[in-house]
Amino acid sequence: MTETRIANVRVLKPSLAHEARAALVVWEREMIRFSRDRTRVFAQMVQPLLFLFVLGGGLGSLVSHGTGGLDFRTFLFPGVLSMSVLFTASFSGISMVWDREFGFLREMLVAPVSTASIVLGKCLGGATVATIQSIVVLVLAGLVGVPYDLLMMAQVLLLLFLMAFMITALGLLLSARVKQVQSAMPLVQLIITPLMFLSGALFPLSNLPPWLTVVTHLNPMTYAVEPVRHVVFERLQMSDAARATLDPGIWWGSFAVPVWLQIVVVLVASAGLLTAAVGFFSRTE
Repeated sequence: MTETRIANVRVLKPSLAHEARAALVVWEREMIRFSRDRTRVFAQMVQPLLFLFVLGGGLGSLVSHGTGGLDFRTFLFPGVLSMSVLFTASFSGISMVWDREFGFLREMLVAPVSTASIVLGKCLGGATVATIQSIVVLVLAGLVGVPYDLLMMAQVLLLLFLMAFMITALGLLLSARVKQVQSAMPLVQLIITPLMFLSGALFPLSNLPPWLTVVTHLNPMTYAVEPVRHVVFERLQMSDAARATLDPGIWWGSFAVPVWLQIVVVLVASAGLLTAAVGFFSRTE
């Protein structure tokens, strides 16, 4: 009679520390990918610089009469910061399609951790990468008339991180529904480009046509861009009339939406997108 031995298998009990470590590992992987992909880093740095110096310089002579003497590139600076985060974060989120193509996503999802930890780590990684890349634009502030104020820069980086987290979560939500790499890029352009143009990053939110006012107010990116512009414009010297034109804030009818409430909108949108992404990945993989 032969003796059958049964191997002892120890299953880790779910815990907050275990899930946090899993999210940290995914975040660390994003940092490693970012540090090794120098071509991607360079390419995503060039685009915001073109917007700031080429587009800003070219349009400055045409719109200078409406800026109260303020350099148009100064007005454009917060928007360009936001756009640098927007594109980097969206591609970080949609990169999950590559992970699915090469089988790495399935390896992560079969690990003894929750899908929420994996998606959260991915969002934190994408947001960190996008925020780091925005520093390149931020250090050029003095060239466009924005003072080097350390408190302002710290506030801007925090706001950009929140924005990047929201956009990475959106990219993940899109990647949950896309199965092929070939379909990912057109979909990102289809979604991200309208978010950029309808956020007020490239134009003031004052004196817009009624339909455009409604659309910009429905765009969650508007509530992420406006706090960045508000923080920057607080440090600028300009007339009240120019400030009312260039940074009128966001209004719901006759109610001026305070900056803290705009940030709350971004946080709620981020939580909703993150929850939806977790749900889609849990069902589709």
